[in-house]
This record gives sequence, C-alpha cells and structure tokens, in this order.
Amino acid sequence: MSMRPIVSELALAAALLAAGTVMAEPACRVSASGPPPQVVELYTSEGCSSCPPEDRWLSGLKGQPGVLPLAFHVDYFDNLGWRDRFGDAAHTRRQKEQLRFNGAPAAYTPQVVVNGRDRRTAKVEAPINAGVALTLQREGDRLVAQLSSQATAPITLAGFWAATENDLSSAVGAGENAGVTLHHDFVVRDYRKLKPFTVKPGDALTLDYAGLGHEGRRAVALVLSDAASGRPVQALRWSPGC
Repeated sequence: MSMRPIVSELALAAALLAAGTVMAEPACRVSASGPPPQVVELYTSEGCSSCPPEDRWLSGLKGQPGVLPLAFHVDYFDNLGWRDRFGDAAHTRRQKEQLRFNGAPAAYTPQVVVNGRDRRTAKVEAPINAGVALTLQREGDRLVAQLSSQATAPITLAGFWAATENDLSSAVGAGENAGVTLHHDFVVRDYRKLKPFTVKPGDALTLDYAGLGHEGRRAVALVLSDAASGRPVQALRWSPGC
C-alpha cells in the first residue's frame, strides 16, 4: 500500500522553525543555529512496487526550505528478483533500530519518518530546539563539524553522517518494477552512525567525516538527535561548492 505524505503538513511544521538560521559562509563553510530543519527519512527499495510514488514525492522536496530529505534504500527486497544497487544492510539496520522511537509497529516500505516519528502511525512533532549550533567546513578530504551547546543542562546525543546523491536512475530489469526506469534523489550512498555522546552547557566539540571524494557529486549531512527520544536537535547539509 502506498502512502503519500502531504507537503503542506511539512510546511506547517516548518513554520515553527522561523527562528532558526542556516548560512553559507566563505571557504565553503555552512552553519546552523536555532531550531533544526525537518528531517525526512524515506525507507524505500527499487524492488518495491509501491515505492516509486514516494521516491517522486521526496524528489519534490528539492529546494524546500527548512527540510532535510534522506532516502535510505533497504536491502530486504533484493531476494525478489531485483537487487537494488543503492540498497544497504546498514540502512535496514537503521530502520529497525528506529522502531523503538518512531511509533511504527514494524519496518515496512515505503516508510516516511519525519523528525523521528513514523508518518503513518505516529503524531509528527517539531524537532527539539536544544540550543545546539553546527558548523561544517571542508578541510582537505575531510569535512569538519564544530558543535556547540547553549543548553542549560547536559544532553546526550546520537546521530549519523550521510553522504547523498541526486539525479540517479535505474532501468529495472526484474522484480515488482520490471520494465520501469526509476529516478531518485537524496539517495544515501554512505551512512556512518555515531556513538552516543554527552554535551554539557558551553561545550564545544569537533566531529569529522573523512574521505570526502566524489567531487561535485555528493552532499554530506550531519544529523544529531536526542538519544532518549530519537528526535532531531540539529541537522545540516554541506554540498560541494556550497
């Protein structure tokens, strides 16, 4: 069964982010402070017949302010006749791990998770404004994140790096979508989970993403969430050339 979220509902939630700031700075540096963007995760597969409409919907979020879309292609449809070249067991693990937060009774595709909540079965809430600020800047083949907290109490964070690509396509030769050419955006090509860590008021920390490569093709997002609830507290995407 296909589920098509409504962009206007995201826009309504995004209105809560008016106080947030995202800026492009010199030397290909981007920064964010205040409330985080709406983090939209789509769990999808080229082997799933009900997924293409949601892939197209996610592509429609290009240029949408205050939204950070991510397409996680899972691998559990690969045994139905077509191997999704973007599928990854790490994406499947993430989808299953998030069940303890997002309100879904089980992992399924296509699944849309907004701000850590399953769009179909749970109430979508705004991200948490925890006073976390981020700056991302390229240094050689690394992307360096400067993280600071203006919170009044310690907060334990979890999160991940995700390198993504747009304008990808596959001519599907078998399985449920045989004979169809599929188009994808925001496809996660490299997913790196962070171990939970605690940030105290006034702390300034550094994280890095090594091995950028793929010059001109891959953007890299850093998403930080409250470890107890799974809700984002800050997120930022860096693109080559900013």
